[in-house]
Amino acid sequence: MQDTPVTIIICVHQRYKDLIEAIESLRRQTYSNFEVIVVVDGNRELYDRVLNSGVEIDKIILNEVNLGLSESRNRGIKVAEGEIIAFFDDDAIADPEWLGELVKMYEEHDAIAAGGKLLPLWLKKKPIFLPEEYYWLIGATHRGFPEEVCEVRNTFGSNISFRSDVIKSMGGFRSEMGLRGGGQLQGEETEFCERMQDKFGKGVIYNPDAIVYHKIFPERLRMRFLLRRAFWQGYSKQMMRGMGYLIEEERGYLKQLLFKSVPSKLKRGKVGELGFILVCTASVGLGYLYGYIDQRRG
Repeated sequence: MQDTPVTIIICVHQRYKDLIEAIESLRRQTYSNFEVIVVVDGNRELYDRVLNSGVEIDKIILNEVNLGLSESRNRGIKVAEGEIIAFFDDDAIADPEWLGELVKMYEEHDAIAAGGKLLPLWLKKKPIFLPEEYYWLIGATHRGFPEEVCEVRNTFGSNISFRSDVIKSMGGFRSEMGLRGGGQLQGEETEFCERMQDKFGKGVIYNPDAIVYHKIFPERLRMRFLLRRAFWQGYSKQMMRGMGYLIEEERGYLKQLLFKSVPSKLKRGKVGELGFILVCTASVGLGYLYGYIDQRRG
C-alpha cells in the first residue's frame, strides 16, 4: 500500500515552531511515499528561518507578498508531483496512521477525494459553554458529522485530499475565497468540492480513522473571536449561494441544531451551551444577511 505517491502541502504565514511540529508529525507517518511542500505566504524572514532549520522539506516556496491561503495552495499544487495531493495546516499534528488511512480510501472506494476527522488539541482547558455542535468554529469535526466511512460534500482544509489530476483539471481553489491577511472569508474547500461534484458527480470519501489533531490556541476560545468567525461563516455561505450553490448541508445542520440539540440541552439543563448556540446562530444569521446586502450593493 506504499505505491501511490502523495504530496502534502502546508501553507504558513507566521508560525515557525508550530510548523516544525506539524512537519515532524508527518515524518512519523507509517505511510512513507510522500513529499512535503511548504508555501510561505508573504514572510521572507520566516522563509529564511525554515530554509535553514534543517527540518526535512522537499520543496519550499516563498510568496513575496501575502497572496492568501487559496492562492498559496494553488502555487503548491502547480509543483506537486504526487498522484494524490493532501492539505495540512501549520497548527496541526497528524496521527501516525493518518496518511495511510487517506490513501486507503482511494484504493478501496475509487475516491477522487478523501478526508478525515479533526480532533481538538486543547492548549487551554475547554470552555464549558462551547458545545460539540459548534466545534467547526475552532476547526474541529463537530457533533452531527458522520461516524462511519461515507461520502460527504467536504471535510476541513487541514484534513482533505484530492486526486492530482482532478484538482489540477479544475484550476485549484478560487483565489477570492479563503483566509488572507486579516480577512476572514471562508469556504474555499466547500466551494471547490461543490464544483467537483458538479463536474465529476462525486464528493469526498470521509474516513473517521484518518485523524488529525488541531491545536486550539487560547485566543481562539475568546467570545469575540468565536462570534466573529461565526459571522464570517454566515457571510461566506451567502457568497456561495450567490455563486449558485444550494448549501443544503447547512440547512440540514441548522434543522438538527434547532430540533435536536436545543431540546436536548434544555432537558439536561446545559444553559451555557444553549446560550452559546443561540448567540452564535444569530451571529451566523447576521453574517448571512450582511452578505446578502453586500451582494445587492455590489
